[in-house]
Amino acid sequence: MASRNPTRQDATLNDGNSFSPLMLASPSSMINQIKFEDEPEVKDLFITVDEPESHITAIETFITYRIATKTTRGEFDSSEFEVRRRYQDFLWLKSRLEDAHPTLIIPPLPEKFIVKGMVERFNDDFIETRRKALHKFLNRIADHPTLTFNEDFKIFLTAQAWELTSHKKQGPGLLSRMGQTFKAVASSVRGVKNRPVEFTELAEYVEAFGQKISVLDKVSQRILKEQKDYYEEMKEYGPIYTLWSASEEDLVDPLRGVAGCIDKCCKVTEALNSKLSNDLIPIIHEYVLYSETLSGVQRRRDLIQAELDAKVDALVKQKADKDVVSYSKFLGEHPPLFSLIDEP
Repeated sequence: MASRNPTRQDATLNDGNSFSPLMLASPSSMINQIKFEDEPEVKDLFITVDEPESHITAIETFITYRIATKTTRGEFDSSEFEVRRRYQDFLWLKSRLEDAHPTLIIPPLPEKFIVKGMVERFNDDFIETRRKALHKFLNRIADHPTLTFNEDFKIFLTAQAWELTSHKKQGPGLLSRMGQTFKAVASSVRGVKNRPVEFTELAEYVEAFGQKISVLDKVSQRILKEQKDYYEEMKEYGPIYTLWSASEEDLVDPLRGVAGCIDKCCKVTEALNSKLSNDLIPIIHEYVLYSETLSGVQRRRDLIQAELDAKVDALVKQKADKDVVSYSKFLGEHPPLFSLIDEP
């Protein structure tokens, strides 16, 4: 697979918007907007997640997002689509992709619930953070050479809400149900008999990496929280020194100087907190999500290996049973010589 130009900065991963304000509206004009140096193909599928809306019912409150798609692919019935999806729909899509491609790395989704105490659910910051993450999720699928042609992905982008609900109710097909039966048998087998050494080493590496990156993620979150508390406290001291200088004529300049220093520290701390929350922590947390995704891929790979081992064992046993039956039948038709001699 061709590698992308490392110098190219992907706008979809930074500001969460793949539609440039200078981009023309027609799909035919969009195909020349993005082209990788090492790839002969051009980008032909553009997806934007925007316009979050809150929905309140008698039993739940949820957010839906507009999914706008523009494409030049022939398998689509139109060049533009617009649907609304909620978080549960994204979970469904991820699950279907994992079922269809169990050994591929499916891009991670943001967690359903955020870290307690960090951001209140459904406030503007949380909704915007999730919107960017969902946008990134869909565009990573669109850029994947295999996942982008998945039929469920196409339905997710094009089907209206009632059509998607109907499609979800169809459930797995016959082959999928048969596969689930084999999985149930394989999952009862402890461990994998013939796992290659490289997969064992990879599993150990991913586990160690996941533990370390999780610790780093938690430490980063704690540092950010402490920095925010420090910033809030420091903001209160500046005005105090300013008011104090008004009542102390001999200390006006020193007190105002302290107030000015505190103000500068506040600005620097605010900028640092912004960098931490917008640049560093999301990237570290994404590594956490990808390490969990890799662990999931390895578990599914082991499950497939266990299925194979179970089927091989079943075939061996079947062949052995067949050989026993054939040998017994042969003995019935051709008794041993010593049995003939012993007969009166």
